[in-house]
Amino acid sequence: MGKNLKTSKIFLITGILGIAVNLRPALSDIGPLADFIKKDFELSGALVGMLTTLPLLAFGVISMLTPLFTKRFGIGKTLLGAMLLLTFGILIRSIFGIVGLYLGTLFIGIGIAFGNVLIPALTKQNFPDRAGMITSLYSSMMAIGAAIAAGISVPLAVEYNFGWRGSLGVWAAVSAFAFVLWAFQIKNIKKTKSRRAFKEALKKLSGTRLVWQMALYMGLQSMAFYVILAWLPAILIEDGYDTAYSGWMLSLSQATGILGSVVIPLWAGKRTDQRLIIWVLVALEIIALIGLLFPGMGLVPVWVSLVGFVLGGTFGLALLLIVLRASDTETSAELSGIVQSIGYLIAATGPFLVGLIHDFSKEWNYALFFLIGISLLKLSVGLGAGKPQEI
Repeated sequence: MGKNLKTSKIFLITGILGIAVNLRPALSDIGPLADFIKKDFELSGALVGMLTTLPLLAFGVISMLTPLFTKRFGIGKTLLGAMLLLTFGILIRSIFGIVGLYLGTLFIGIGIAFGNVLIPALTKQNFPDRAGMITSLYSSMMAIGAAIAAGISVPLAVEYNFGWRGSLGVWAAVSAFAFVLWAFQIKNIKKTKSRRAFKEALKKLSGTRLVWQMALYMGLQSMAFYVILAWLPAILIEDGYDTAYSGWMLSLSQATGILGSVVIPLWAGKRTDQRLIIWVLVALEIIALIGLLFPGMGLVPVWVSLVGFVLGGTFGLALLLIVLRASDTETSAELSGIVQSIGYLIAATGPFLVGLIHDFSKEWNYALFFLIGISLLKLSVGLGAGKPQEI
């Protein structure tokens, strides 16, 4: 029995990682291809930014509603539906015109939102004593997916003649595989009994100071991540680098994000107090952003790597805090929903605002100053979320 239990846990982890690797590629492939899409549809910078903003708005709305689905269908079936919706969204975005571009993007955002919320809840339910390790594994898989997508998007579109549509569309095959893989896991997912109504949980959690600190931390770190995801290639192109190099720099940031998403949750999971870690991450981020203001120094890969490491680490930490601060599985799903809902609604404004700022100023340096300000705000709320406490 022990062996069977161990085997089922390994298969469950495999299924979780299969979902996790699909939660970023459909977003990170937009930045390197933004110029192609912009020229094809004659879009403004703000409208291109909406391709990153729209999924974040979906995250904000759906994250809050996710516990309603899990109370009715369970975590396993809800995630299965999410992978199906993600696959259809990728196909719609790639095949149809401008309506399909935005409608498919919305579907992608909804599918990813379920995954974002429910993987921490699965971790709390099935691996409560190994939260740091499991968070490290799945957040690193998310970073790996983002890095690969960012790196191969332009080569697929240009060198292999897929075009931007084909380059975006290849990820439907990966999400379809995750759907099949997860279909075999549903029988291994326990359906926990609900102890309270959704409205009751929402009222209780929304009145808690810690929840708002966690939500703001999630929102600010996500805002920084998605601004980099959407606009780093454009920032570097303005500095004189070509499209392919800029795409690879985005891929580099995602690759070093893998390291951050492995190291930081493991470190944080061994501590009851995460405030020192938050101080270190913010300091490193500000140093890197200041460095990017001076591309002539020739250290762009260093600064991009550091930014990626920090953003990967802060994301993993934000997810781990949900697991550590929740007292049980049901609370973790509810907490994950409300924290990510508020957080992503905040984050959704980032790419659009930065695109709008550039439309008016014609300068990308303002984006870097914007991110430095976000780092300082992240520190102020993160110190509260990092205190050892439980809901």
